[in-house]
Amino acid sequence: MRRLHFVGPAVTVFGSARVPETSPEYVNARAIGQALGRAGFTVITGGGPGVMEAANRGARDVAAPSIGCAIRLPHEEAANDYLDIQVDFNYFFTRKYMLTKYSLAFIVFPGGFGTADELFEALTLIQTGKMRDFPIVVFGESFWQPLRTQLDDMKTSGMISAHDLDLLKFTDDPIDAVAHINNYVRDSAKQSRTIRGLKILGESRP
Repeated sequence: MRRLHFVGPAVTVFGSARVPETSPEYVNARAIGQALGRAGFTVITGGGPGVMEAANRGARDVAAPSIGCAIRLPHEEAANDYLDIQVDFNYFFTRKYMLTKYSLAFIVFPGGFGTADELFEALTLIQTGKMRDFPIVVFGESFWQPLRTQLDDMKTSGMISAHDLDLLKFTDDPIDAVAHINNYVRDSAKQSRTIRGLKILGESRP
């Protein structure tokens, strides 16, 4: 907590460690890291390869703060080479807590069990009021379409409310993803002066 206390406004990017550098997911995650950095955000990831590396690399491209909360696993690759701060964890629950604690928003790329776990934990915490409402961008519309259908079925069946999905944004466009977060930050800043230092898209700052 002490190491991350002064990271400033941050966005956490989740996604698979298994995507190669040549994949569309890697390219888009790097573009999102760049766009977040230009907007004044710190980029936080799980610190590993794949999507996480790409987002951290994008932040490094534009000299924005880049942070990795890595997990110690016997079969996992080492942390990526694009981190300004690396914090290592033995337990997933403490790692997930730190990935959420300092964020204003999440961006969730295609991934496996771990990525789905992180997405649904965030949705559960927001739904139950344990975490403040903030936007969750789900990147990769084709990959996540079955999930989107399932969420709609849950809503239709009354298992969740329409409000539970209000802050979910599905997109394939890095600029659209960051603009969605900026719109939330802009609206929040109008109500509170605690968010500072952000170059919000579409606004000039003195």
